[in-house]
Amino acid sequence: MTTRIPAELIERLRAAQRVTALTGAGVSAESGVPTFRDAQTGLWAQFRPEELATPQAFAANPRRVWGWYAWRRELVRKARPNPGHKALAELETHLTARGRAFTLITQNVDGLHQQAGSRKVIELHGNLQRTKCSQCEEIIAQWEESETPPPRCPLCGGLLRPDVVWFGEALPAAALQAATTAAQHCDLMLVVGTSAVVQPAASLPLLAVEAGATLVEINPQDTPLTPWVDYALRGTAATLLPSLIATIQPLNR
Repeated sequence: MTTRIPAELIERLRAAQRVTALTGAGVSAESGVPTFRDAQTGLWAQFRPEELATPQAFAANPRRVWGWYAWRRELVRKARPNPGHKALAELETHLTARGRAFTLITQNVDGLHQQAGSRKVIELHGNLQRTKCSQCEEIIAQWEESETPPPRCPLCGGLLRPDVVWFGEALPAAALQAATTAAQHCDLMLVVGTSAVVQPAASLPLLAVEAGATLVEINPQDTPLTPWVDYALRGTAATLLPSLIATIQPLNR
């Protein structure tokens, strides 16, 4: 475990043909985006996650759930990408310019990776800024506001909901398959700012290990994944990622 970037890691990153990154809440926390439980403050502190983020909660009290996510959405709209987000976008630019592959898998729902310039992003848990119909499941961009939210789907009349994965729901099949493929075919994987306990995302780095990839963890603390990694860099994403990406500048020369 180190905060210094080992020379061997720099060489492996420079030589990598297929790089995959998996990011968690720690990356966005440095942009001021609270984690799910950290956001349960003030009015919302009285509610358990099961009362705010499950299909059962939405069925029982859709207005409460819609209000909770509307509040969270406003928090996210005020956030801006930090140096960690920007470094990953820069890494994608460096690698793709050289004909190499880069895939970013995120557990975050804030869209900050895309704002930072990342293009190939797999969103495992959806996106807080998107809205879909709870009945027909179509993504809805415009709707008529209702005096008693949530609003109704203009296509089928169903209640609208955020396009995020709630507790008890399966991950989007296409996103999970794409993430699995990226993990199994990379030769280096960065695991950044994730607790490595939320499944099935927590299993993706182990797929990379089984395939022989170099595994790099960037996190302030040890996680359940730490015993499996080749390099454990201790620090924040906003600090360590820019330093790491700066070491591969020769790729563009």
